[in-house]
Amino acid sequence: MAGGERVPHRVAYRQVRANVGRLLHDRPDAAGYPVPACPGWTVRDLVAHLAEVSSAVICGWEGRPDSARLSGEGLGVEVLLAEWNAMAERADRLLSEADPRQGGIAVMDAFTHELDLRYALRVPPPAEHPAYPGALDTLVQGLSRSLTAHGLPALGLEAEGDQWVAGAGEPGATVRADRLDLCRSLAGRRTPEQIGALSWDTDPTRWLPAFTWGPFRPPVEPLAEPLAEPLSTARQDAGPTSAPRHRSGR
Repeated sequence: MAGGERVPHRVAYRQVRANVGRLLHDRPDAAGYPVPACPGWTVRDLVAHLAEVSSAVICGWEGRPDSARLSGEGLGVEVLLAEWNAMAERADRLLSEADPRQGGIAVMDAFTHELDLRYALRVPPPAEHPAYPGALDTLVQGLSRSLTAHGLPALGLEAEGDQWVAGAGEPGATVRADRLDLCRSLAGRRTPEQIGALSWDTDPTRWLPAFTWGPFRPPVEPLAEPLAEPLSTARQDAGPTSAPRHRSGR
């Protein structure tokens, strides 16, 4: 398991919610932008997902039916964000009191989609974010189950001073990457070729099938990467533009 500092899940989730709100506050025309990491989704769909998941989890924890129906086309991004923000106090309480594993899943899902949103808006990912450690812990746990299911040896993972072992026993290989690349690789946002191009200490081929697990499927083609700098107002109004393909580990 990694040794980096971990903040409470409520703190990391709160930061994701604040970041998503800030990203969309000055982009009223972004609702219809496609989200490359989530085929078929628009930015509005992504925000609806975040609000609906929050509502469903909170209502399940409180033992009452979930009446929220936020995915309909009639609700705009501002309304969806307001609904999500209205749950903040209950979400904080849930993330403070619930099983830490459930909190980790909530943080990982929300943070993964914050990054998806940044890519859709062509906004750089954050250099620092309190969700990185908890999200990576949860993603590595998922990879561990996948390695076991595939009958593969354990895998060591290293990212900017943090270390994990996924799977059982001594690692048969180790892969090193920055936190962003590791998050995106474990969450189905990197192609097998990109994952294989990370810094491995041996041929990665046998481990690559394990990166398909749970809800995550590596894309066939590389996803467009964010720009190095945020878009100007004029270019934001024009919508997303093409970007160079990501070349992981190069």
